[in-house]
Amino acid sequence: MATCLRLRTYGAPRLLPAPPGRGPRPGRLGPCAPPAPGPGPRRHYAGGLAGLPQALLRTEGFVAGRWLPAAATFPVHDPASGAALGKVADCGAPEARAAVRAAYEAFCSWRRVSAKERSSLLRRWYDLMMQNKDDLAKIITAENGKPLKEAQGEVLYSAMFLEWFSEEARRIYGDIIYTAAKDKRGLVLKQPVGVAAVITPWNFPSAMITRKVGAALAAGCTVVVKPAEDTPLSALALAELAKQAGIPPGVYNVVPCSQKKAKEVGEALCTDPLVSKISFTGSTATGKILLRYAADSVKRVSMELGGHAPFIVFDSANVDRAVAGAMASKFRNSGQTCVCSNRFLVQKGIHDSFVRKFVEAIKRDLRVGNGFEEGTTQGPLINEKAIEKVEKHISDAVSKGATIETGGKRHQFGENFFEPTLLSNVTRDMLCTHEETFGPLVPVLKFDTEEEAVAIANAADVGLAGYFYSQDPAQIWRVAEQLEVGMVGVNEGLISTVECPFGGVKQSGLGREGSKYGIDEYLELKYVCVGGL
Repeated sequence: MATCLRLRTYGAPRLLPAPPGRGPRPGRLGPCAPPAPGPGPRRHYAGGLAGLPQALLRTEGFVAGRWLPAAATFPVHDPASGAALGKVADCGAPEARAAVRAAYEAFCSWRRVSAKERSSLLRRWYDLMMQNKDDLAKIITAENGKPLKEAQGEVLYSAMFLEWFSEEARRIYGDIIYTAAKDKRGLVLKQPVGVAAVITPWNFPSAMITRKVGAALAAGCTVVVKPAEDTPLSALALAELAKQAGIPPGVYNVVPCSQKKAKEVGEALCTDPLVSKISFTGSTATGKILLRYAADSVKRVSMELGGHAPFIVFDSANVDRAVAGAMASKFRNSGQTCVCSNRFLVQKGIHDSFVRKFVEAIKRDLRVGNGFEEGTTQGPLINEKAIEKVEKHISDAVSKGATIETGGKRHQFGENFFEPTLLSNVTRDMLCTHEETFGPLVPVLKFDTEEEAVAIANAADVGLAGYFYSQDPAQIWRVAEQLEVGMVGVNEGLISTVECPFGGVKQSGLGREGSKYGIDEYLELKYVCVGGL
């Protein structure tokens, strides 16, 4: 737990102004670059800033309540068209350390703010998000690519974390313990950990911030957010609204950076002695690196890492409901979520019916296109690397005997678009059954018995989410208890909600987010022994 001291030896370095003529005007994005030409007949959407909310588009770092440029900038691209949306401050280690010091200084006063006042400020931030929900959704679609309807859903989900934790801020309770000694009492206090470094991914650029920051601020902590290099605009838009809400300077800080500087910024945040807590959502590989950084100073850590969710359909299942749940679980954000189903295990008695109906649903209900176009359900993948991984998984599976039932290749709409794909005759030696695809790929494996399905599902070294469909009450209890995951969807493909704990087991992470348990990740227990009574 951080102790507030005067910062004599930790002088915060000044942020350098942007060189003349470089980057856009402060607080606004620059003009769009034309989309790069693509091969063949593929269509390109002329992306850009038309219709985006200028009042929420910020490009500098946000430190101590001020917008501060960095010495360099990096481009943010529209994944649908490849067009440059603009340039954002490319913060490095000096800016990260300055933000930490600003957060530390703010913590010394923020921790003493009453729970009611913290609650009111978070609620005001929530209200502003709701007032600006359409504009925030447009920013998400522009930089992330997900369909506008999904982006609007994310904004609501994101805002609800601020609402939830504004209420939980007033429910941080301790204990009184009666000891064996008659003249002593034990008190248990809950106190804020200190400065939290918050590192977030690109797939939910708003919700992954508020789920962490809402809990941290409610507990009395302050934060430094490093958003993903693909989607910094949403984090900066939230900073603008936090400022309008009256969140005190230094309580919420944002240091955007390019992929080139991500390592140095992450290391600076995770090794700074003034940081007491690290919260990270991202890949398991990166999480392990950050854990090593945290070990040297024994920082508190919570992490939501990679998943490889099984989706099991038993013979007793309602096939139509199972297909509907599979569609919702797999194709949200074009398969780019940590809790998306990745391995579809279908019992032999209903296997053929499930595959046939799933293919029909894919062809009937999914529409690939730009996220701003009406009716689009499948936007682009985030970048070329993501496309290549889907292609690699399909190529490997087909070479080992899998059958492409639908899809299987890049979509003609543009470079980062991929056809929703279903593979049958999938076996356990194929790459897609061992690695998380993070794309619109459905590999279907046939199984015989319940025991076999559970064994296959639990064979992964990660365990974030798992799903299964069954109408057998005894089987529901057995399988729900046996699956080695942190979250289980039973006859349900969408499980995330602010009221329930989110997190995984094995190499899928540490700790939980959301719910009444999420705030505990930002609190320390202090035992006080009172004698002489």
